[in-house]
Amino acid sequence: MKKVTILDIAKELDITFSTVARALNDHPAISKNTKELVKAAAERLGYRKNKIASSLRSGKSNIIGVLVPSLDVSFFSSVVHGIESIMNQNGYSVLLYQSQESYKKEDKGIETLLNSRVDGVIASIAINREDSGTYEDIINRNIPLAFFDRSLDDLNAPSVTIDDYKGGYMATEHLIKAGYKNIVHITETRNLAIFKERMRGYKDALKAYGLPLNEDLILKGNLSLDFGKECVKNLTSRKIPFDAIFTLEDFTAMGVIQQLKVQHINIPHEVGIIGFANEAFGSLVSPTLSTIDQQTNRMGEEIALQFLKMLKAGDFYKSAPLRIKLDPILIIRESSQGPTWENI
Repeated sequence: MKKVTILDIAKELDITFSTVARALNDHPAISKNTKELVKAAAERLGYRKNKIASSLRSGKSNIIGVLVPSLDVSFFSSVVHGIESIMNQNGYSVLLYQSQESYKKEDKGIETLLNSRVDGVIASIAINREDSGTYEDIINRNIPLAFFDRSLDDLNAPSVTIDDYKGGYMATEHLIKAGYKNIVHITETRNLAIFKERMRGYKDALKAYGLPLNEDLILKGNLSLDFGKECVKNLTSRKIPFDAIFTLEDFTAMGVIQQLKVQHINIPHEVGIIGFANEAFGSLVSPTLSTIDQQTNRMGEEIALQFLKMLKAGDFYKSAPLRIKLDPILIIRESSQGPTWENI
């Protein structure tokens, strides 16, 4: 079948090409009656708008690039859902790219998104990102850029994050109030601000409740289920006393649970556990996993709304960027209800 064009609609209605084009683009100079006639004819003839040609004429694609470390993690999937919901409501589509926690793949992803003529980029940086050069280039090209969860605060770009310090403090405080005293913190070796803030919260909570800071109870590595297992093996083989573990995220916490079970260590009466992120599996495992919820869907909606404000403003980097910090939410489940649990 021959593709229907604007010229075909013009011939059908015996009006000019430019009138049809402006009617299809809802131009204010065209009467409501003419617009309705043109749109009815377009639908009857099976006309489909050429989005590529339209974007070349307008300089806009109505597509937003979203860069995430991995969609295997429900945290990022949920944030993307929030972003996509708001963007779709406002006439934008979302083009996704996963960095797989590699800054090299992240750089390639940014290049791919920009070559796809996206109207801007919303990103959460890879865990091994060491410089901000690629993102600085986006800003220098006056392309809208915003961050969620993991941001580069030295750049003049808006962000929506969780209060990681408060989350770390809340998790540790909860374990202390539940009666645990020798609390391990499993964290990352890589220099990412969100993990440093969670550790700072952990340390300050110990101090606030008069518990000593024991460096033997701080274990660093690359987050994963296997790393959680190795941490438990390390602690028990070195005979380091501990009765609770606060992990930097839920997958590592899952590894901790699995290894404690292998070693027949009772959860939560001998060892309590709390993670961070509220991954979907946390409510399904046994015992169910206490964690810190990061308001993921709201995070996605908030960054999308801030991004839309940038697009509307036009001068993307003239004013100081808005940086929103959402409050973390403590989710108490079975894994931390002991040894002297009180529902407080």
